[in-house]
Amino acid sequence: MIQEILVFIAFAVAVGFIIKKFFWSTKKTAKSCGISDCGCD
Repeated sequence: MIQEILVFIAFAVAVGFIIKKFFWSTKKTAKSCGISDCGCD
């Protein structure tokens, strides 16, 4: 029971990380640069 919960939590964190990484990569444009993507660096 506890192992199933831990596996589910690990899977949820991994899927969330992949989705976050995917959406962050699609939001970036060619104009963005620098740490804060303000285009001033």
